[in-house]
Amino acid sequence: MTTPPNAQSTQSEDIADQCTVDIPQPSTFAACVELTKPGITKLVTITALVGLLLSGLHYDLVGWMLWIKLIMGATIGTTLASGGANALNMWYESDRDALMNRTKIRPIPSKRLSARFVLLFGIGMTVVGTLILWLTCGIIPALVAIVTTASYVLIYTPLKPITITNTLIGAVPGALPTMIGTTAIGSTSVAPMVGFELLIEPIGLMLFTLMFVWQLPHFFAIAWMCKDDYKAGGFRMLPIVDPKGNHTAVTMIVTSAMLIPCGLAPLWIIPDLAGWFTAGASILLGGLLIYLSIKFAITRTDKAARKVFFGSIIHLPVYLIVFVAEASIRTLIA
Repeated sequence: MTTPPNAQSTQSEDIADQCTVDIPQPSTFAACVELTKPGITKLVTITALVGLLLSGLHYDLVGWMLWIKLIMGATIGTTLASGGANALNMWYESDRDALMNRTKIRPIPSKRLSARFVLLFGIGMTVVGTLILWLTCGIIPALVAIVTTASYVLIYTPLKPITITNTLIGAVPGALPTMIGTTAIGSTSVAPMVGFELLIEPIGLMLFTLMFVWQLPHFFAIAWMCKDDYKAGGFRMLPIVDPKGNHTAVTMIVTSAMLIPCGLAPLWIIPDLAGWFTAGASILLGGLLIYLSIKFAITRTDKAARKVFFGSIIHLPVYLIVFVAEASIRTLIA
């Protein structure tokens, strides 16, 4: 692993993996896997499945074959569509990737894959994933996947070098996949809504809001740690125009605090599935993230930002595990 761009800092060796460079694997297959940004794709797919599971439990979806069809379709379709979108992002940003220490060894800048191959690979993955969603989960989930890819590649990505609001804009395609799962229920007989009405289904909006807000302290922490690298690549990130970190710190604290009401929302929206355990997880995990954000506000160091980053990594999966576990138990004993 090479050192992060801010190598003069006494904390540079303690920075998060997002600002380090891994030695690339030589095989074409490994390069193709790298194109999909596996960590992001995994998170996107998990959130889509959480939406599907919670909606299915709430609306009493029955039939193992139907469950298997929806789960398999949502898993494969979302994984492929998300991976394709990430590959298209790498294709679009390949010139800027070559300027940044943490991305210069990506498949195109390192010349392991050609730009044309990556473009075709990304389009192919996106098309196949969307078709699978259409055939297994319905037209609305497929449309959500299309809007997610389009907003990520055609809106968020071009805006990254232009405006610091790109993080807010990018949180939209980051949160939309939750609706792939919730709208999939529209292809079943238990669907409370049909057509585009599924896009305003309460569970979908609830999970979308949670994911949207969660991304903000998470990515602002990354932006702070990698601000020198982002600056080298010509990106407009908040920490670059806010070198003292005043606005960055306030934003981290406020958005971390917002996660608590977002996490408590299920108690009012789907009280049949959420109760004290979900509430407790929301308050404790949200409180932890607020504490870490305040520590960052006091010190403004990469080490403190790293703790916010890892705090967010703990927050989301633990909260979702508790939420889904309580929802499943409540359904079984109902």
